Amino acid sequence: MSGRERLARPELGRIEAVNVSIRLGQGAHAFEAVQDVSIAVEPGELVCLIGPSGCGKSTLLGALAGHIAPASGRLLVDGAPVKGPHPDRGIVFQHHTLFPWKSARDNVAFGPKMRGVGKADRRRQAGEILELVGLGDFADRYPKQLSGGMQQRVEIARVLVNRPRLLLMDEPFGALDALTRMMMQELLLDIWSRVRTTVVFVTHDIDEALFLADRIIVMTPRPGRILEEIRVPFERPRATDIVAAPEFGTLKRHCLELLRVRPDGAPLPRLSPLGFEADHAPSS
Repeated sequence: MSGRERLARPELGRIEAVNVSIRLGQGAHAFEAVQDVSIAVEPGELVCLIGPSGCGKSTLLGALAGHIAPASGRLLVDGAPVKGPHPDRGIVFQHHTLFPWKSARDNVAFGPKMRGVGKADRRRQAGEILELVGLGDFADRYPKQLSGGMQQRVEIARVLVNRPRLLLMDEPFGALDALTRMMMQELLLDIWSRVRTTVVFVTHDIDEALFLADRIIVMTPRPGRILEEIRVPFERPRATDIVAAPEFGTLKRHCLELLRVRPDGAPLPRLSPLGFEADHAPSS
């Protein structure tokens, strides 16, 4: 399979969450992080989760990855309950988790190696995926020899080589500078247009959500519930100049209003232009 061919069949990757609640902590320190969430994501859809810091976005992503078990409700992928981590559900974090002693190629080939794929095949697969993310010429570089954006490309490649049904992304571009972040957003859309795996993308950045998503799911402050689902109307493929469109501005203002209102009527802390609290970095 070449890097430009689909890595996951688009009929796979349907997510169904039915009345999902998640509790974290133990004893007197236990709290409800997510409350009674019901959502459906179609195969090949790109959905962004936004909401105030600490509202349970990353917790819900962790449950989809199989790292956190819901306290109640049903969480299904293609009709099967999520029971623990699986390569079919790959996750990319804000900061890369690459092995510093391995080259880009060997980092990407690590997943196939764990699945028992032979050395020649796994190196070929890794090379193809690195070509897909634009790093074919950097396959033999080590993480410390790569820029932050390149490191995140390797991280994405390391997930995609497993041909996942779901690509789960937890603020993957949040630590990058503005220009690199924009380039990575465009790269993600280019990759997604080829592989069409289901993507669930957590962000604090409303502009990012509007640029990337088919749908935006807005969550309330903790315990996180679904406040509103917004269908993003912009046609694909998208270019960065849509941020200047009047409808883009209208949708952004609407999202800001949703995020500024607590259920008790108290205003949320002021958001920066990137969508998080002005005086604090976003928490995972």
